[in-house]
Parts: sequence; structure tokens; C-alpha cells
Amino acid sequence: MKLTFLGGVSEVGPLSMLMEHKGTTFIFDHGMLPADPPEYPMRPPMVDFAMLSHSHLDHCGMLPTLVRTYGVPILSTHPTIEVTELLLYDSLKIAEIEGYPLFFDKSDIKKTKSAFDMVGYNSKRDIGGMEIEIHSAGHIPGSAMFELRGEKTTLFSGDINTKNTRLQWGAHPVKCDTLIMETTYGGEDHPDRSETEQDLLDTVDDTLSKGGQAIIPVFAVGRTQEILMLLDEGDYDIWYDGMGRTVNRIYLNHEGFLRSPDALRRAVNNANQVHSHRMRKKAMDAEVIVSTSGMVSGGPVMNYILNKRKDKNTSILLTGYQVPGTNGNMLLEKGVIQDRGATIPIDCQVKRYDFSAHAGHSELLEFARGCDPEEIVLMHGDARELVAEDLSEFNVHIPKEGEVLEL
Repeated sequence: MKLTFLGGVSEVGPLSMLMEHKGTTFIFDHGMLPADPPEYPMRPPMVDFAMLSHSHLDHCGMLPTLVRTYGVPILSTHPTIEVTELLLYDSLKIAEIEGYPLFFDKSDIKKTKSAFDMVGYNSKRDIGGMEIEIHSAGHIPGSAMFELRGEKTTLFSGDINTKNTRLQWGAHPVKCDTLIMETTYGGEDHPDRSETEQDLLDTVDDTLSKGGQAIIPVFAVGRTQEILMLLDEGDYDIWYDGMGRTVNRIYLNHEGFLRSPDALRRAVNNANQVHSHRMRKKAMDAEVIVSTSGMVSGGPVMNYILNKRKDKNTSILLTGYQVPGTNGNMLLEKGVIQDRGATIPIDCQVKRYDFSAHAGHSELLEFARGCDPEEIVLMHGDARELVAEDLSEFNVHIPKEGEVLEL
């Protein structure tokens, strides 16, 4: 078996990995990093079959180029297929607006959707002389790990979360000979989730008691749904806006990928959906706003923040990692955002909460040991050495982009 990493191995970048096995070439994920400017993986050689772990752009963003070039079929789950289509169209729109290179068009996205081979968890496919089984990765609904069984067994983790959340159950280790594992949070553990949830609810209560508004920027995929479910525990006037509205519908159409479809449906129904300009104006006076984008880089949340920018009683509650250079990061570091070239001071209280959908350092170690492999390949992280040090009882590989690894 020969592995070649085309991107996203030594950093949390555009992941793409080739596997050559007995004359068949598989590709696992083929993403783009929506940075400024965007980052892309290396161009792959001829590919016979693709597997997509989940719908975040750093994993799926360049799939249309594969389909256009090679007509490659793509194995993935139903929620991943639908959300991927949504995000690909959105990335194309952003590229056109920002003047970034266009590597595919709308017709390529349509062909990509047609190229998907839909699978569920625990289902199997025989491809290229290997039996492939799909397992839940616990990252977002529909996220998958791929177990490939031939003479030896290989597990490609994609992005994983081993802890149960409100939205879904955590991933379980899979016995294998070779484990190819992400390390996004290598060297860093997450705080206790229940304490984080309570801290956010306490801040919302404190904000409202002062007459302020709680503005919660969220990612459309996974985070919108989890935050709505958390807020549903309280008696708040909640309005939600942005792409998360569409993702809500997709997830609720695929209940088998959710921990509690009833809890998500109840949370969505108990909140007010913004679906018109008139409703957006009305939402400006809501107690709690939940809106994309999660890093405040565009999206409807910008309107809500600008509306309350001088209100010191209003809180902006960030619910995920903020990439340097984004408005979310500038809010945390400098108390400003950029809008249409202008730097605007924001007087609101700003806090960040760790609602990560990735396994932390200790959980990565526990997962790897549970898989009990002979070989471990660490990918998709900039602190892989720290993970490797703590897994010294295994034969651990830390390849670089473009490197060929034969196992």
C-alpha cells in the first residue's frame, strides 16, 4: 500500500490523500481551505475512486475538479452529499465576488452530485479488491471513517470527535493494522463541555438582565444546530438566520444520523427563523440572535453586530476557533471588525467558547490506542509531533505534503 498526501497533512489545510493498492488508486477527501487567499491541494494523478469523509470545505471543496477530470465516483453519506452541494455553490459564489480563481463551475457541481455513491453507517462496499465499511466519525452528522479490509485493515479517520454531544454520538475505535488519523487539536485538550454550555447560558442570562442582546455567530454545519438545542433549555426569544436554516432541514430529513431528531426539531420549531428582509429588521430587537458566519466573515451576523456595535450591554458570543485575520479574531484581539474596507470599533462584550467538534489531545490518544494498530500515520494538524511523542509505543509516521509513504 502506497500513500501520498497532496495537502492538509502538516497543517489543518486542504486535505487530500491518495492510496494505491493492487493497481487501484483511491483518493480520500479533496478540499480547499477558504482562507484569504484560499489554499488548494496538489493536483492528483489518475484516480479510480474517491471517498469523502464529510462536508467541510477543507475536505470537499475541490471534488468537482476530480469529477470533471476523471469522472470519478465518490463514496459518502446522504447528509454529506446534500451539505457538500450547498457549500460548493456557496464557495463558487464567494470566489466570484472576491475574484479568486475559479477551478470549476455550476455544471461541475451538478456532475459531482450525480457522481456520489450514497452509503449509510455500517454499510459495506467491495471496491478494488478491498471491503470498505463506513463508520460514524462523530464530527458532524454524516461524517464518516472508512475501514478498508484487504490482506490488512486500514482506517482513515477523517475528522473525529469521540465525545457525545447534543447533536450526535461520539466515534468509537475500530481495530486495524494501519490507522490514518487527524490531529487538529494535537497538544490541546478541550474544557468540560457541560461547563462550557453552562458558562454560555449564564452569559446570555447576564446579558439579558442588563437589557442587552446576545449575538451568537455560528457555523452553518453542526454548530447552528447544537447551539439552538442548548438554548432551547432556556426561555429565550431566539431568532436564527443564515445558511444554518438550510442545513437544519437537511439534517432533519436524515434523522438516522442524529442523536435525537426530536430534540433538534423541537429546538428549531421553538426558535424564529429569519427568511425575509422584514423579519431580519424585526429580529434586530430579539433577545438572542443565532446567525452565520461563525468567524464573522460576512453573513447576516454582520448586520446584527453593526446594529448593536455601540451597546456595551450586548454580548457577542463566539462558539468556535477564530482563524487569525478573520473578523472574529479581530473582535477578540482588538475589539474591531472590518466592513467594506472600513475598520469599525465594537463596544459589545466579546467572549469565545470552545464548542469544538474535534477530539482533543487526550481523546486522540485514547482513540488510537483503542484501534491498536501496528502503524499510525498522523495527518491534518500542526502539532503532530506532540501526538507522536505520546504514542511512542507504536510505529508512528509524520509525512509531509507530497511525500510518498509505503506501508
